Amino acid sequence: MTKISKISKPKIDATTVATVWHSMQTICWEMRHLVDRTAQNYLIGQLHDLSVGIWGADGATIAVPVGLPVQFLGTTFAVQDLVKKFEGNIHPGDVFLTNDPYHGGHNCHLPDWGFFRPIFYKGELLFFTLCRGHQMDTGGSFPGGYFPNGYDIHAEGICIPPTKVWDRGRERTDVVDLILNNVRFPDGVRIDLQAMIGATVMCEKRLTALLDAYGKGTVLACVDEMLKRTERAVREEIRKIPDGVYKAEAATDDDGTVLDEQVWVRVEITVKGDEMTLDFSESDGQRKGFINSVYAATYGNAIAAAILYLDPALADYHNQGTMSAIKVVAPSGSVTNCQYPHTVGASPVNVGNQIMESVVEALSKAVPHRAVAAWGKHRGDYVFAVDPRNGERYVRTSFDYDGSGGAAWGFDGYQGSSSFTALGAAHRGNVEEMEVRIPWRMLKYEFVADFTGAGRWRGGPGIHWEAVNEGSAGQMATGSSDGDEVMGCGVVGGLPSPVCRTYLRRDGEDIRVKPHRLVPVHEGDILIKHSSGGGGAGNPAERDPAMVLEDVENELVSVQAARDVYKVVIDARTLQIDQAATAALRSRK
Repeated sequence: MTKISKISKPKIDATTVATVWHSMQTICWEMRHLVDRTAQNYLIGQLHDLSVGIWGADGATIAVPVGLPVQFLGTTFAVQDLVKKFEGNIHPGDVFLTNDPYHGGHNCHLPDWGFFRPIFYKGELLFFTLCRGHQMDTGGSFPGGYFPNGYDIHAEGICIPPTKVWDRGRERTDVVDLILNNVRFPDGVRIDLQAMIGATVMCEKRLTALLDAYGKGTVLACVDEMLKRTERAVREEIRKIPDGVYKAEAATDDDGTVLDEQVWVRVEITVKGDEMTLDFSESDGQRKGFINSVYAATYGNAIAAAILYLDPALADYHNQGTMSAIKVVAPSGSVTNCQYPHTVGASPVNVGNQIMESVVEALSKAVPHRAVAAWGKHRGDYVFAVDPRNGERYVRTSFDYDGSGGAAWGFDGYQGSSSFTALGAAHRGNVEEMEVRIPWRMLKYEFVADFTGAGRWRGGPGIHWEAVNEGSAGQMATGSSDGDEVMGCGVVGGLPSPVCRTYLRRDGEDIRVKPHRLVPVHEGDILIKHSSGGGGAGNPAERDPAMVLEDVENELVSVQAARDVYKVVIDARTLQIDQAATAALRSRK
């Protein structure tokens, strides 16, 4: 039988607690840095579509300082299922791989492959570490996992339940070869898998050194203390939110199969004393299309959105103690808790975003002084074609086309941040890197005036992105996008984000391309993306006129919008504020 340690309680001092805690945080950052330096996948190595962390042997979340909430905040369930499935067969040097949303993996969608390493100390299983990242391909009907009309989840790629791929320090080559034989770019994927496994090895070495330095009892006691401290702090923060029931809803354009029919996520948040319940029971039922979210993914996104309303000083300390005070309800068979074999490929972008948007809109009603607006919609796509420079197939995907973050009370939205569900953990690449990797030449990449949610604090600016296809003809799936019909919410009087648009310019004609479609791409086509910024917070007419003037000078707000939306009169020639005219305009009801 595998020995799982029980936490002992020696006396510990504040300095030791802080040292052990921040050592674990640093280990996680080092894990990501290792993968950054060694992975070949643009999504992982350049854009950081990657999550790492440390969990207890019982599944308790311990250290999760960096990553995408949907990839790792629900990992408690995966660790608990893994321990149950492999009871008596977990050893030092083992590595388990899973990407399955349904069968013990508790993953958000198939492209995110997670490597779990058990960490033993003197024969006892103390921790698990996870490195999970978005692979460049996972098999299925179309590269990347965002195929808009799969028959069931098996059309989206190879489904890997928790599977031992390293056994006591030795690779199970037959198992790994079987998996890699079911992806389109096995050599590249193998490099990434080795990079991710290497990160778990490094974590094991660092934790072992920490245990050697302080002793098992002290380290476990420090972890226990930090979990208790976080739970006390989070419960105290929840007590500051007025008791009550707060509701909101958000929609995605469609489900990719039944087109042009919006799918709704609805949340009812109950705050009572020091506990919060996020209830998604009124959301739409699971859909045939690929926007469905499994419970673990819903849990991760919902928890992450709720955390935004707690004291920012807690940002580096969230762990299982946070989750203990927040309950997430999502009934089986709903779009927020879909069941096998429903497709889930676009869930991180579509229903995942709507989960977060509905939570922030509802809690903004409860805590206006910490209001958070929705971010710009994700505007990704996957192009599958041939690069004439080397004659090889490629798949292009990126977050580079996304708009910007939504405003928060007291702050404008981040400029150029990625999808809401990444919360800034996933980054943009750069033009040179993208052009080296794929045969698309950049033509335009700039912020756009008046293309964000206005407010006392405005959303980050929208993006105009253009590139020309200098490769072969191919196919483009727009599954990883949203926002042509629905808008991200503004809060506390702020305006919502504008709708987005994507076009293919062919022979001088702009052909509109909606989300969740599969369309042909020709040689010489120009892809054009208009991606909006985030929503605003607060009444636009209350924005500091000096800030409005600065936005006009930076060409983020037009003189006309300054007058019509922000009620600030600016001379277009001199770029000076007409104070009297502005005061008169703002005094009108």
